Amino acid sequence: MKSFASFSFFLLFTAIASVQSFTPPTLSSSSLPIFGLGAILFRPKNLSIVLNEGDDQQLVETAKFFTAAFWAGKAGGAAKLSPTQVRSLSNSQIAEFRKRYGGRLLKNKRDAKSEIIICKNSENNQVYGCAGIEVSKISTPNGKSVDFSAPLMSNLAVGKQVRRKGIAEDLVKATEDLARLKWGYNEVYLYVEKQNTPALKLYKKLGYKVQWEDDTATTLIPTAKGNIVTQPTVILCMKKNLGAGFFGRFFD
Repeated sequence: MKSFASFSFFLLFTAIASVQSFTPPTLSSSSLPIFGLGAILFRPKNLSIVLNEGDDQQLVETAKFFTAAFWAGKAGGAAKLSPTQVRSLSNSQIAEFRKRYGGRLLKNKRDAKSEIIICKNSENNQVYGCAGIEVSKISTPNGKSVDFSAPLMSNLAVGKQVRRKGIAEDLVKATEDLARLKWGYNEVYLYVEKQNTPALKLYKKLGYKVQWEDDTATTLIPTAKGNIVTQPTVILCMKKNLGAGFFGRFFD
């Protein structure tokens, strides 16, 4: 028993030493490291996570992917989008992505703090997931405080065929690393609908905490009748402290 206890302590010490000696990766323009438990098991082959860096063609393809991955099957909406819904939502999504992460902004101002990160197959460029990050105004509801600017993560989506494989965690981690290592921020914010239980569960698991909620918000819902309606919803604002490392989630 004493020998087994000594060996167990050795393993624990080795694991702690490995964590303490870990050096955060430097983000490159070509590829970002993949993290998460899902990176070990059941991952698609040839998986890579990259910065878009103003590539308009890739941006358009990612916007089309997001339309199918996010809007189809949204809570309270149609399980499958009609051609009219696809066309309308895709055009709106492309316009939004170009406005937030577009090439003109990044090419003319290389220090622009706005990017969309894409998970894809490195051989055939099939998009598996995406997440956006930008320094933006963070507004509290009902005029409770003055607006301020901070990294805001949004447009996180993973394709149905590759969900529950750690890709969402990888994308969130990549946005956090971009905000911290390249932009120098120690916190990230996001907005999520309160009824989006899977996303809310994921964010809490990754250390995000609810800051406030807005019960005056609205959202778009693609209906089974083929149209798109506006409905009331509750939006939660969540924040994660990046500067305190692993234990930061306990001290926000």
